[in-house]
Formats: sequence, C-alpha cells, structure tokens
Amino acid sequence: MTGKAKAKERREKRLQEVSLLRTIPYSDHQRWWSSDTVAVVTGANRGIGFEIARQLAGHGLTVILTSRDTSVGLEAAKVLQEGGFNVDVHQLDVLEPSSIEEFCEWIREKYGGIDILVNNAGVNYNIGSDNSVEFAKDVIATNYYGTKSMIKAMIPLMRPSSAGARIVSVSSRLGKLNGRRNRLENPTLRQQLGDLDTLSEELIDRTIETFLKEVEEDTWKSGGWPQTLTDYSMSKLAVNAHTRLMAKILSDRPEGEKIYINCFCPGWVKTAMTGWAGNVSAENGADTGVWLSLLPDQAITGKFFAERREISF
Repeated sequence: MTGKAKAKERREKRLQEVSLLRTIPYSDHQRWWSSDTVAVVTGANRGIGFEIARQLAGHGLTVILTSRDTSVGLEAAKVLQEGGFNVDVHQLDVLEPSSIEEFCEWIREKYGGIDILVNNAGVNYNIGSDNSVEFAKDVIATNYYGTKSMIKAMIPLMRPSSAGARIVSVSSRLGKLNGRRNRLENPTLRQQLGDLDTLSEELIDRTIETFLKEVEEDTWKSGGWPQTLTDYSMSKLAVNAHTRLMAKILSDRPEGEKIYINCFCPGWVKTAMTGWAGNVSAENGADTGVWLSLLPDQAITGKFFAERREISF
C-alpha cells in the first residue's frame, strides 16, 4: 500500500470515529450550556456554517444564524426552525463595519450578549488545482480581516460565566506554517510568526500586506509564498496566527470572564466552496467546530484542531 493510500485509510478511519462520537450524547455534568446560551455562526446560510448552526441548535443552544444575503438567511433559518430548533437570524456582512455595528446593537437589545462565536464566513475562488490570485484581495478581506473584525466586535458582548465564552474560527491545514508542501519558504518569517514572543498583529498584517503588494505587482510567484491555493492559504495562515495571538492576549482576563479561542480545519468538505468535490461530509466537517464550541475543558485555547485532534500550526 502506498503512503497516500495509507493516509487516506487513516483519514477515513478517523472520520468514522468522529461520526460515532457525534452520536454519543454529552452527559449532564459536561453540559455547561442551556437554552439561554447564545451562539453566533457567521456565513451560516449553507455548507459548513449551516451544519454547525444545526448541530449547536440540536444540542439545545439558541443559535443566531447570520448571512450576507437577508432572504437567503431567512430561508436557511426557516428550515431549522421548522425542524424544531431554536434559531434566530440576522443579516451580517463581515466586510462592512456598519453591518457589524448594526448586528452588535441588535444583539445588545435582544439578547444582552453572546456566549459563543463561530467565525465561518469565508470565500475561495479556486477549485481543484486552479491557483489564480485574481481575487486575492477579496479572499484576504473576508477570511482574515472579516474574522478579525468579528472577534474584535464580539469580545465586548461575550457574557461572563464560570464556563468561559468561546471563539472558534474555521481555518485550514493549507495555512500551516510548517506544512511539508504548502508553506512559507522564508525561515525567518516562519520563525517570527511561530514564536509567541515575536508574534504580533502588526507582523501578521505586514506579512499579508506584503503578499498582496506582490500580487498587485505580479511578483508573488517568486516571493516564497505557499504554492497551492495561495491566496486562500495565506488568509488561513493569518487566521491561525491571529488565533494564537488572541489566546495569549485573552489569557489575562480574570476568572469568570475568560474567553477561549481556537481554530480548526474541517477538511476538504463536499460543499459549494469546493465545487462539491470534497471527500468529507458537511456533518463531519462541522463536528470539530461544534466540539470546540462546547468543550467542558476550559484549559484548551490557542490551539489548532482537525477531526477533534490537535495539530501543529
């Protein structure tokens, strides 16, 4: 058996394990949440976001499904509401500060705050082996800056609790700093982004801005950037780095006001974003995000997961 075939076999076995784990209900002592627990899921009108919203609502939480398109969001929420789930809906464009501000005000007035934020809203314009960077600016703006804007906006709305509030961001193995095939070629930059002592928001943003400048000048191919789905990979590399940075910043919060932040790779999921070419179901793809949202173990923060297992950044 080839190495590729063995890896596929291991992945399929793990996905079967995850499917089984999903059928096991949380015991009473693990359930820190109730129907009053509010979870926001961005970009939840379809795909992984919709499935995360469905699974969280299935565990008895109140879920706020957000969508850039109001009518599409209402339709998606209606499907879940008709299934008996406690799901609310609101328009949200993570690229528009005014939309985020309006959403925050609505949250304050209707719910007073939230307990869980799942950053799922994202875009990818390449399918299969395509590697155009024509829309790199849009990809970075949505996947990284949109995620960062939501985290900044939601932190003041996260309600104090003994269990701690949760932030979970959808990311990708393609954004790994030290991936074998798809990584930054500059070892100094990798070291700086990988070391919490040198990691900063300025460094992450500067790295992204340098990449976008080279895209604009059409010099990016020789810039040492990831060679597969380059713009998407860079956006998720930034999400991963920002997750680690925010975990460090949020670690100073006092007991009762803790916020735990993690990110995860759902795998190559069979959704519209992959042109339905993925090898993972939306149910399995959403699982790790739901699991991280509901983890009873408060000590886990600043980590990157896939299939409920921690993987290196």
